Amino acid sequence: MTEAHAPPRSLGALEPLRDGTFRTIWLSSLVSNFGQLILGVGAAWEMTRISPSADMVALVQAALMLPLMLVSVPAGAIADMFDRRKVALAGLGFASSCAALLTGLDAARLTTPWTLLAFCSLIGGGVALYGPAWQASVREQVGPAQLPAAVALGSISYNVARSVGPAIGGVIVLAAGAKAAFATNAVCYLPMLAAFFFWRRPLVSARLPPERIDRAIVSGARYVIHSPPIRTVLVRALIFGLASSASAALTPLVARNLLHGNAATYGLLLGTTGVGAVGGALLTGRVRMRLRPEHAINACSLVGGTMFVIVGVSHRLAVTAAALAVAGGASMMLIAMLNVGVQLSAPRWVTARALAWYLSALTGGIAAGAWIWGHVAVRVGVGGALVASGVVVILMPLIGLVLPMPDSSYDDLEPVDLAHEPDVALALTLRSGPIAIEIDYQVDPAQARQFYGAMLTMQQARRRNGAFDWSLARDIADPALWTERYHCPTWGDYLRLRGRFTHADRALQSMVNAYHQAGAAPRVRRRLERPFGSVRWRTDTPDPPGETIGFFSP
Repeated sequence: MTEAHAPPRSLGALEPLRDGTFRTIWLSSLVSNFGQLILGVGAAWEMTRISPSADMVALVQAALMLPLMLVSVPAGAIADMFDRRKVALAGLGFASSCAALLTGLDAARLTTPWTLLAFCSLIGGGVALYGPAWQASVREQVGPAQLPAAVALGSISYNVARSVGPAIGGVIVLAAGAKAAFATNAVCYLPMLAAFFFWRRPLVSARLPPERIDRAIVSGARYVIHSPPIRTVLVRALIFGLASSASAALTPLVARNLLHGNAATYGLLLGTTGVGAVGGALLTGRVRMRLRPEHAINACSLVGGTMFVIVGVSHRLAVTAAALAVAGGASMMLIAMLNVGVQLSAPRWVTARALAWYLSALTGGIAAGAWIWGHVAVRVGVGGALVASGVVVILMPLIGLVLPMPDSSYDDLEPVDLAHEPDVALALTLRSGPIAIEIDYQVDPAQARQFYGAMLTMQQARRRNGAFDWSLARDIADPALWTERYHCPTWGDYLRLRGRFTHADRALQSMVNAYHQAGAAPRVRRRLERPFGSVRWRTDTPDPPGETIGFFSP
């Protein structure tokens, strides 16, 4: 092969950056992360100026983080319902506008403590709105083979900003005041706003109108609940957040109590943690290629937990900093692989909602764990709490014996166009319903147990795609006859259920159909329950005595 035709040299963990769209958006996200961290520094410093209360200062971080927990789930539903590019633009535009307005209020000296908290929450809400749309769009920008590295690069952008962003924010506040930090935050969202504006996202034509927001949230929650792979990842993310949050929550006390240092010591520890996290994110793709997800996550747990124990017993700055760097790398690698696990287990129609639930599980675990380990530290000391946290993290691989990480295939989640359309003789609208679906199977009684086990798996597939009230019945007069039955609230919901059929669902249906012994395909009946709207009286036919019944459009 000549040099002119040689394939381009692999960039390893940086391979996704070859794609121009991903590279532009990723660099813009790095700038926006700097802006978000600079906002936190400026808001906290401004709160110390306008309020002497330590509680109000502490509420700044809560105001910035709370929207991530409250807005992420509906934001994920919105990102799945509408064009993710436009959703990201809306969130970024809102956050930038609120930051600009806060800059003006602070320049005019009109900022009060509660005004500052309100604007921090509004900006955080804008960030929470575009977050799921941005994460879910990653797999539309890179191929499946590059997805783990692309997700890891998303983590890198935040940790690079976390390493030096607070220091930059401190310099800006020191030089020009908090209003300059707020203005910087507003400007830092503009590159990402421009990147999404000029991105020509491949459009996927939708056969049906989007769901209502409440229905979309319920659909996402039901998919997560009835999808064993995603449910496993969420449980493990929650437990990891609970177990490992002692490090982030108690690092200030490590600097003061264990190392007898000052604010500079605390800043150094934060910096080394961020640097370690960047290194861990860079290694995520390579580790995932060489190890199965379960083995990789277990290795990260063992390494990270051991480092937490070392931090808890160390009284030397160099040892503590090195341990936190390694722990930061192991934790970031584990979090990135959990994120990839969600994305490889969720079909396109529900990706953003699944990621939103993952983010809520992880941040909820971290928030609750910080409170728990704080109380533990009061009783047994900072070192004791960190050692206990490390031991719990080391024991986390035991969870894999009960909830092993899924080995999902991206191809299995691609949608399938069903070969046939339902026969419809009634004048139905998308709002007609409820719709009852019944499927008859003729199964050899000798295979009843195997068929029943396959149908339990089918139950999960039906429910996560939108079916309600699923049941399986066996005819008492004909033991070979089995009837699967479920409901959809409306005809539109049934059509959406059909549109969510994936290659994995088709393989499952084929496995179930293999038990059918009648030769032809199983018989399917679709019924309109309470069919008042389907009754149309002829104009030349008198109404029944004592009744006046006209056509009702459901």
